[in-house]
Amino acid sequence: MDDRAEHGGPRVPQQRRPGSPGEPAALRFDVLGPVRARRGEEQLATGSPQQRALLAALLLREGRTATAAELIDALWGEDPPSQALAAVRTYASRLRKALDPRVLVSESGGYAVRGLGEGALDLTVAQERAAEAEKARAAGDLGRAREVLNRALGLWDGEALAGVPGPYAEAQRVRLEEWRLGLLEARLDMDLEQGCHAEAVSELTALTAAYPLRERLRELLMLALYRSGRQAEALAVYADTRRLLAEELGVDPRAGLRELQRRILQADPELAEPSAPAEQPAVVQVRPAQLPATVPDFTGRSAFVRELSEVLAAASGPGGGDGTGRVMAVSALAGIGGVGKTTLAVHIAHQARSAFPDGQLYVDLQGAGARAAEPETVLGSFLRALGTADSAVPDSLAERAALYRSVLDGRRVLVLLDNARDAAQVRPLLPGTEGCAALVTSRVRMVDLAGAHLVDLDVMSPDEALALFTRIVGEERVASERKAALDVVAACGFLPLAIRIAASRLAARRTWTVSVLAAKLADERRRLDELQAGDLAVKATFELGYGALEPAQARAFRLLGLADGPDVSLAAAAAVLDLPPEDAEDLLESLVDTSLLESAAPGRYRYHDLVRLYARACAERDEESADVGASDVGASDVGVPPAPRGQRRTQAAMSRLLDFYLATATGVYAIERPGERVLDHLSRGSYPGLEFPDRAQALDWLFAEASGLLAAVQQAGTAGMLRRAADLLFAAVDLGESGISSRQYVLAATAVVTAAQRTGDAYAEGRARLMHSHILGVSGQFAESDREAGAALKLGLAAGDPVVCAQAPNQQGIIALYTGRHDEAEQHLTEALAAFRADRNSPGEASALCNLSRVHLATGRIDSAVSLARQGVAIYERDDTGMALRLANGKYALGLALTSAGEIALALEALTDALGMFQDARQQLWHGMTLFRLAELHLADHAPARAAACAEQALAVLHGIGGDWRRANVLTALGRGLHGVGQLDRARVCWQEALAAYEALKSPEAADVRSLLASAPVG
Repeated sequence: MDDRAEHGGPRVPQQRRPGSPGEPAALRFDVLGPVRARRGEEQLATGSPQQRALLAALLLREGRTATAAELIDALWGEDPPSQALAAVRTYASRLRKALDPRVLVSESGGYAVRGLGEGALDLTVAQERAAEAEKARAAGDLGRAREVLNRALGLWDGEALAGVPGPYAEAQRVRLEEWRLGLLEARLDMDLEQGCHAEAVSELTALTAAYPLRERLRELLMLALYRSGRQAEALAVYADTRRLLAEELGVDPRAGLRELQRRILQADPELAEPSAPAEQPAVVQVRPAQLPATVPDFTGRSAFVRELSEVLAAASGPGGGDGTGRVMAVSALAGIGGVGKTTLAVHIAHQARSAFPDGQLYVDLQGAGARAAEPETVLGSFLRALGTADSAVPDSLAERAALYRSVLDGRRVLVLLDNARDAAQVRPLLPGTEGCAALVTSRVRMVDLAGAHLVDLDVMSPDEALALFTRIVGEERVASERKAALDVVAACGFLPLAIRIAASRLAARRTWTVSVLAAKLADERRRLDELQAGDLAVKATFELGYGALEPAQARAFRLLGLADGPDVSLAAAAAVLDLPPEDAEDLLESLVDTSLLESAAPGRYRYHDLVRLYARACAERDEESADVGASDVGASDVGVPPAPRGQRRTQAAMSRLLDFYLATATGVYAIERPGERVLDHLSRGSYPGLEFPDRAQALDWLFAEASGLLAAVQQAGTAGMLRRAADLLFAAVDLGESGISSRQYVLAATAVVTAAQRTGDAYAEGRARLMHSHILGVSGQFAESDREAGAALKLGLAAGDPVVCAQAPNQQGIIALYTGRHDEAEQHLTEALAAFRADRNSPGEASALCNLSRVHLATGRIDSAVSLARQGVAIYERDDTGMALRLANGKYALGLALTSAGEIALALEALTDALGMFQDARQQLWHGMTLFRLAELHLADHAPARAAACAEQALAVLHGIGGDWRRANVLTALGRGLHGVGQLDRARVCWQEALAAYEALKSPEAADVRSLLASAPVG
């Protein structure tokens, strides 16, 4: 029987639209998996395998009648039973009763399936989606095409026609599988066209292992590896393919594969970029629109608007016939703080949006503050906004800048770089091709930014300043007091920010006249003597707004500026101000109204960098002269004398903030690690924290507050807060372990260590060094971690700190295990075990037991390794208080031991449990490491294809974290998996990369990898 559709897909029954006359109850049929029938949610009985074979044959005949002879041939082929015709009639009768007599009809001595509703057969839906994807791709909408094709592929539920006997079903199975693979190849091809090469490698590795002779999959894998920076592996795939084809089929690779190898060898630059036609959209259909809102009362600056608009037009307009073409335009606006650079740039950018249809990017580079934005961080954000997947974002600044320019090639995007520090910060962020443009604002004139159109933005003219003042205050109030209004804008130095603040204050006070405001400004005691260029001019404008604040507003303005984070949440601000959140919100919103504070998002607030500096100056000047009340006396660490009276109010505010972060982070730690004895040894501040109903919300808070929390730790360099700062590092350890905030965490720990050394606080220094050691170990810096742990232990013994005395040797034992010093590891961990038991720390005891299990495993004591791991897991489960993260660590260790013991099923169960727990806890490092251990398990179970797939996933998850040693471990396992599926050359490449890493680290694993390379045949 020939049931192939005219255009290549399998043919299916004609279907009826819903609502047709006589429509039966909603029936649904599946053939892309087990053959099933459903009425609504009810599963219908489809009978024996032969009966299902009859149903499948009818479903796949497009509603055409199948004769009895054709059905007998479909079910039994050339050897039918003697009662075949009776059997066919029996099967048809039973199906008619189970389904609907109007669906399965008898006709001309045969049978047919008729009148199915729309979408009743999964194969029909898959065909429609595949056709829709093809149209979207032809129209250049790759994002839509991929999404629809994924939905089509998602309809498969294992093997098509699974368990259905007969020659017809077998032929259909082969064809449907070929069709599925063709769809999958088309989707993977689009993945690569859109730059998703890193994500595709893992899937393609598994597919080439499952279908080793399918050359198109090999070709896609080579291209994905090459674009992921893994050229040697890409060439190794070709070598493996050539050898396999020669051995199995006696043929050479097809021309396309040979051409791809040649281009890779020549490093063809066109291979590095997606090959989508020019008319197709770039990488993905993402058009960022990040510009801040323009102010509705923008006034003046007409000459600048015209000048800068012309520059942007040169970038976005058509090229000339003389070869001049379009250019990548850069305009740099310079001027003092508050002169209106950002407002002007945003206004011009909005006017030019239509000329840059592929999007607009914006970033505040924080160049005027102490912590300017790092270019690599900004590039990561921009690349994600432009549609680049996280796993495809490179590590280094140079690689990110190159990828950024590549992504922008052929697109027309406007980039607004606000508040830049200098040209060095800006250069990596500039597009590199015509059609794009960049607007830069900065306090400094960027004469060293090559090719930039420089604009020096001065104060407003008197007419422009008066017009801005009038638009904010209102024409009616200004018209009768024009002279007074001119006096006001003159006193503001014609600076737009100062004018906006003054006008906003007047607009908010309907009882004031313009003359009242002018009189206030005329009092030189209310403003600085100099209103000229430079910071003093900016300070004068802030002085104007600050002087008009009510006392409670002024206090909030001063104290909130003390915190170092990029922004502050309402709850944290309430702690700084020692107010209920509702009262704090009223104050903060009133400050937003005066433009002295910005609302970054609902419930979050931030200062302009210069306003923050001014607020701190006010705190130094005004808070120290104020009376000190009980609520303004911050708690001090035990044994530390209070600060001098003049500093106590500002210290009290920062102390409350630290207490708030400590209390809340301790609560998160308790949710993640319930029953942990460390909780009893952490400091207790005087200010309460937040409580969370569940683990997800607790972790959301911790990661959202990472920058502000760790900045508070760094600021706690005064003697009275060091111990609480060190304890906050303990409570927020997830921030360091996750890899997301590891760098800032290390900086915070280092700051506490430095301050503790200066003040002689062994307790704080020991704890900070311990946490520093832990994060260094997580990042693979084992020698540095070991030194810090040893120093922490000495300090902990001197201070009598039970936490450090137990956890420091535990950390030393882990590092000794990683570096092959097994005797030392066992000694340290035995010491840690005794210390945990002495402190009645059950989770710590379980941790040490699980770590000892790994030492026993490494030294060949497999039975005792399993026993120790089970003891650890038993403690976690005995103290069943929901300690999922700790239990995950135990299951991880148990899985390793059971794998070595040959208990594969139990090991798989343990590691799978651990994987889910680590994912839920957002522990990216241990998520990746568990995938690596699953790869090792599959190797032990002689399942190399599954091992290679898990190892590839581990590489993707561990991208940028974990260090070179862990990456080398994963590469070794990946090579073994690839070797097991016959990809010998690619396996050698993985081992060679692993060996280079091991040798650089002087790791003992290098010898094992050398043995693998020596024993592996060369393809």
